[in-house]
Amino acid sequence: MTAALFAEQLLNGIQLGVMLFLIASGLTLVFGIMNFINLAHGSLYMAGGFVAAIVYRYTGSFALAVLVAVPAAAAIGVVMERLVLRRFYGRGHLDQVLVTFALILIMNEGTRMIFGPAPLLIGLPAMLSGSVEILPGVGYPIFRLTILLAGLLVAGLLYLIIMKTRLGMWVRAGASNRPMASAMGVNVPVIFSLLFAVGAALAGLAGIMAGPILSVQVGMGEPILILALVVTVIGGIGSIRGAFIAAVMVGVVDTFGRVLLTPALGSMAIFILMAAILTFRPKGLFPVHG
Repeated sequence: MTAALFAEQLLNGIQLGVMLFLIASGLTLVFGIMNFINLAHGSLYMAGGFVAAIVYRYTGSFALAVLVAVPAAAAIGVVMERLVLRRFYGRGHLDQVLVTFALILIMNEGTRMIFGPAPLLIGLPAMLSGSVEILPGVGYPIFRLTILLAGLLVAGLLYLIIMKTRLGMWVRAGASNRPMASAMGVNVPVIFSLLFAVGAALAGLAGIMAGPILSVQVGMGEPILILALVVTVIGGIGSIRGAFIAAVMVGVVDTFGRVLLTPALGSMAIFILMAAILTFRPKGLFPVHG
């Protein structure tokens, strides 16, 4: 592999990693704090992509599509949490898996009925559609660099909020000891709704970013959900730092696995990585629960 190809694939892997982080960060916080398995998280990724695609179709503005789709995904997450999911907080994981799997089917078929089965495309403004030279004679798409920078910015902001603010202190307290956090006056229902909103917004943002690269289609949330679950397990349930490091690891391993091996073996490499890490760190790289 040449240096140019290595650099290009490394950037592709990191870019995939930051997209996975946007999805896995909300997933790991919900699981870590609420002990709730939300398989419908990938459907919020799909919802963000579809809202952005529709807004772009009728306005031609990518910026407006982002501004509308991110809060729309957050609103869908809050509605989902208030109407359905909060009734299952005290239930077992099997019940949570079944109800969120049902939501996947409902959202997939509902989306197919409304928008049809054909994939939708999200176009890019001229300023994001070109490429820049990363090495002599080697160009790299500006949009992929934008995804990379946006993901790093979100990761930094999320880390500062979780680690340096009072709200973050409540979140970390809930992740470490939910009953004690409630006893100390933390409004747990409000924190839960806020977590769902933030997680849904980040998943929707990832769906928007994926749209111009992969297209927007029904069922696009399930493959990415599997990778997000792998990231959550590797990083440690409830850990933002662990989710970011694990997401970059998974993104790089997946990208180089597909380039150096075959797509099937590349996918296997991710699960081999997870098995190897869990052999020595059964609770993940940075577990919140000791």
